[in-house]
Formats: sequence, structure tokens, C-alpha cells
Amino acid sequence: MNTRAKQVRDKVVPDTEKRKSAGAVNDFVIRFANVNGTGSASANNLFAKAVFRMGIPVSPKNIFPSNIQGLPTWFEVRVSEKGYLGRRGGVDMLVAVNPQSQQQDLESLESGGYFFYDSTKPLSPALQRPDINYIGVPLTRICLDEYSDPRQRQLFRNVIYIGALAALLAIEFDVLKVLVGEQFKGKEKLIAPNMHALELGFQYTREHFDCPLAIRVERRDLVGDRILLEGNDALALGAIYGGATVAAWYPITPSTSVVDAFDKYARRLRIDPGSGDRKYAIAQAEDELAAIGIAIGAAWNGARAFTATSGPGVSLMSEFIGLAYFAEVPVVLFDIQRSGPSTGMPTRTQQSDIFAAAYASHGDTRHVLLFPSTPRECFDMAALSFDLADRLQTPIIVLSDLDLGMNDNLSAPLAWDDGRVYDRGKVFNQVQLEAMTERYGRYLDVDGDGICYRTYPGTHAEKGAYFTRGTSRDEYAIYTEDGDAYVRNMDRLLLKWETARTLVPAPELRDCGHKTSAGVIFFGSSAAACDEALELLADENLHLNSLRLRSFPFSDEVPAFIGRHEKVFVVEQNRDGQMRKLLIAECEIDPRQLLSVRHYNGMPITARNICRQIRQELGGAKVTRIDRKAVSKGYSERT
Repeated sequence: MNTRAKQVRDKVVPDTEKRKSAGAVNDFVIRFANVNGTGSASANNLFAKAVFRMGIPVSPKNIFPSNIQGLPTWFEVRVSEKGYLGRRGGVDMLVAVNPQSQQQDLESLESGGYFFYDSTKPLSPALQRPDINYIGVPLTRICLDEYSDPRQRQLFRNVIYIGALAALLAIEFDVLKVLVGEQFKGKEKLIAPNMHALELGFQYTREHFDCPLAIRVERRDLVGDRILLEGNDALALGAIYGGATVAAWYPITPSTSVVDAFDKYARRLRIDPGSGDRKYAIAQAEDELAAIGIAIGAAWNGARAFTATSGPGVSLMSEFIGLAYFAEVPVVLFDIQRSGPSTGMPTRTQQSDIFAAAYASHGDTRHVLLFPSTPRECFDMAALSFDLADRLQTPIIVLSDLDLGMNDNLSAPLAWDDGRVYDRGKVFNQVQLEAMTERYGRYLDVDGDGICYRTYPGTHAEKGAYFTRGTSRDEYAIYTEDGDAYVRNMDRLLLKWETARTLVPAPELRDCGHKTSAGVIFFGSSAAACDEALELLADENLHLNSLRLRSFPFSDEVPAFIGRHEKVFVVEQNRDGQMRKLLIAECEIDPRQLLSVRHYNGMPITARNICRQIRQELGGAKVTRIDRKAVSKGYSERT
């Protein structure tokens, strides 16, 4: 074996951490390594959906570059009979059809895993490892023999390897047939060519290899009524059901598909059945600042309005977010986070907009944040955000991210109560204004909860009018630079913040069932990996209670949870531990009590990563008894 190959092998996995693939039924990770712009995502999605249709939980991740064509792209599918939906770390089968990244891809492959490659040309000696299995299928040669059109050769090459995997992994061919029919419904002439390509790969592999492999799938009934859904689609549908009629935006990855989906659903659900007129408006502005300005203007006029953006957009929108906070205008912002700062890595995921969103704008501002962790929560929280915005008369920011937003996630089905009534908050109508004998004060708190009554423009010809200001004013919206009036207003906004604390979704607490002095706090898309990590640690007799944050401001349960433990780990996907610092500042926690578990390379966090960081810290702590033997086995952090 050459030196480079030996180095690769040694780097990949120590002898004590080798994972045997034999008998891994419905429990493996497969990664497709492709070239961006070759149509591979469609074929790889076909694979994931086929496993899903066989009743087996799957978690697909599309890891794509920010250019249109030419750079490496990956598509990773977690197949887990136990229902683990986060990234595990490591790969059991690698479909290495991109020569540019093969060396890098090889390093992620577990010992005993399978390296699937295009064998039209001999494999480089540098890619040889004695601890893995090689499966060579001459994809290019098959395409050259079968197709004359260059584009067909490129597209059907992907479909051929899906057919080969069907034979290798025991995927039911009839399931693929049904999926192809659904994918090309309305384009029936494409069904037969795609089925032929699948059969080419299937038959070649059956003839040249012993099928199926040690890792394979077997039909189960473990999915139930759950669905595969992207978080951005769920946000858009939640906005529709939540009553949104106005969307203003400026395109930015990874939030663009929120508005695309809103437009798609609105064309079906926001059309007047009698006249055929649209009952919604979508405005693409010249920039992010204009986009949120449009949304604020629409909301001020009584519409339920939103914008969707990512971190750079939040930066640009901050001035108007502050205006909405101070003038007390409801508006909703969907922030689909990506790697920063600046342009960062536009197509990689992070949870790094926490500070930017919580304190957007200058001066003393605090904003309500919601942290969905599944598509179902994206839907529910999107709808809720419009009620909260109207009730609190303030911006509501829903913090999702690229991983949750742009990947299919296994989710509980969406549900809606048709009897639900929108909470429009404190709004005086014409009758109420007419009956008033006292002077109307737009910024007058009459109920003691910090929230004042507003009116929609044009509600009454004489009463209820006021100037909306981004400058200091008194209770009657009259401009003033009087310091006492300013302090009264700012204190009232702080009182409203305390009211918000009672209205936002409560955190999700989970008791491990054992006496322990350690806990874990996590939120958003980290939840799936954290759930798995807690189970893995419990198998080592290392038990931790957990709390999943669902909103900010934090309820009283959050500092109470922290107070019950000597150490609490805060899991988040950013460099600076932003959520940890927010907890320290807002809950007045001793910084030594909160320990960071951080991950920020742009890939979704893995269960192995979380386990490793927690294990390193608690190796000598007095928590529950730790099984040293289990700890010594460890987990490699290959992502």
C-alpha cells in the first residue's frame, strides 16, 4: 500500500473505532458526491423517497455550492430504523462519481464501508484502502453505448447509479417505478427513458455483484402518517393559514423559496372564487431595506405582512426593524440563517443570527424570536407569529436555517383548526371610537400590560387618528424631547416585553429519569442530533436532563432549569456561543455554569460531535456514574 493511502486509512478511523457494516439493515449513511449542475439532486432525491416509501425513516441533506455549475456537491441520506433524523457523522456507502472530490470523500468513509465509483477508467492507486469494499460500475461506458446526446448521457448517468443502488441495497423496484411516474406526471414521454436508465443500472449490478450487500433496506412500517417536507415550504403554508396577504422580499439564499412557496400556495388559496381576483400581494423590492419597509407599511394599514431573508438581509433591515419596534407596528420576518459574517458561505447552514435578530437596530431594542425545529413547528410558528405580532404590536422574527429550510425533513403532518380565530390584538373599531368620551392615546397603556390600543387608518373620520413616529413622543403620539416622557415610553415597552414572555411558546423540558447534576439546552435544527446524542450518552450511563428552547424572551422555566444543575451545556451552531451569551445576559447566569457545545463549519451538527464535546467535559465530573469502558470507545468526528 502506498504511503498516501496508508495516511488516509490511519486518518479515517483508529482501530478501536472501526464500525462493521455487516448486518446494518435500515441503519446506514450514504453520501452521493456529484458535480453541481448535472441534475444529480433529482436522482438523489429519488433514492431518499424510495427508502421513505418503504416505511423507513430517512433524513436527506443536500449540500450544494453557491455557484451554478461545476463545483462539488454532496447529498447525504441518513437511513435509521430507530428514527434518528440528525446527521450522525461518518459514511457507510460513498457514491463517488465526482473525480474532483474523491480523495476528500474517501476520508469520510467508515472502515468496512462501500466505495461505489465509475469504473469506466481504472481507479487511482491513491484511492485504495484495504479496510473498505469497492463497487465499480462503468457508468460512463454504459451511457456512451446507450445515448448519443451529451445532455442525456449526463442526466441518465445519475439515474443509472440509482438503479444500481436499488439492486445493491434491496430497494423495491416497483417503488421506484411509482415515484418516476409521480415525478414526471404531465410529462409522460420522460417516464419510459428514466425507467430504462434505472433498469440498465439494476440489471448490470445484479449480473456482476452479489446482491444485496450487507447494508441494505427492508420494508418496515415506521413512518406512519409522517411526511417529507422542507421547512421553507412549511413556513410559507403557515403564513397562508396565519392570514398573511402581503409578502415583500429581496431574493437571497436560503430564504428565496419561502416566498416562492407562498406565491405557489397563494395562487391556490388566495384567489377570490367569484371574480378570480388575487387576494394577496407579493412585491419584490430593490433591496432588503425597501422590502421590510413595504411589509411594515402594509402591516400598519391592517394587513398581515411579512418578509423573508437571511443574515445579510437582517443587517440591512435593522433600521426599519427598530422603527417597527419603537413605533409599535406588527410585522413578521422569517430569517433563514446561513454562514456569515458578510457573504460568508451562502449555501451552508448556521445558527449565527441570534444576536443580530434579538437586538436588531440601535438603542435599547429587544425582539421576540421563535425557534422551530421541524417543518411542523415551522408551520405552527409561522401562523402563530402573525397573532403574536398583532397582539404585541411589534416585529416577530422566526429563526430557521438552511438545513431545516431547504432540506426535506421527516415531519408530523400539518394540522389546522378551522374554528381558529385570528388574534388581531388591541384594535379600536369605528363603534368603539364613536363611543369614547375620553381622549384617544395611541401610546397610552390602559390595561397595565404595556400594550396600547391602535386603529387602522381610515377607521373613523375624526377619532383615532395619530402620527406614527420613529422619534420620541408622549402617550398621545405628540412629538416631544422631554426626558420623562421618553423614559415612560421605554419603561412601557419593557413591560410589554414581560407580557410577551407569557405569550411565546414554552420550552420543552425532558427529564432523563436519573439523578444528575448536568443538563443540556438546545434549539432549532440542532434538536434531532441532540436527541440522538442524549440517547447515546445514556447508553454509556451518562445521563443529562434537557431543555429545548422554542422562543425568546425566555420564560421563567429556563433560569429555573439552569439553577437545578451544576453544569448546563448549550448546543449551538455558531463560533461565539451566541445563545449561551444571550442566556447569561438575559437570565443573569454565572458564566461558569453554562458550557458551550459549538459547531460552525457550515455542515449540520452531528450526534457524534455533541457526544464528544460533552464527554470531554464530563469525563471527570460527578454526574451519574460513567462507564469508562464505553467512554474509551469514543466516536470519530467525521462529517
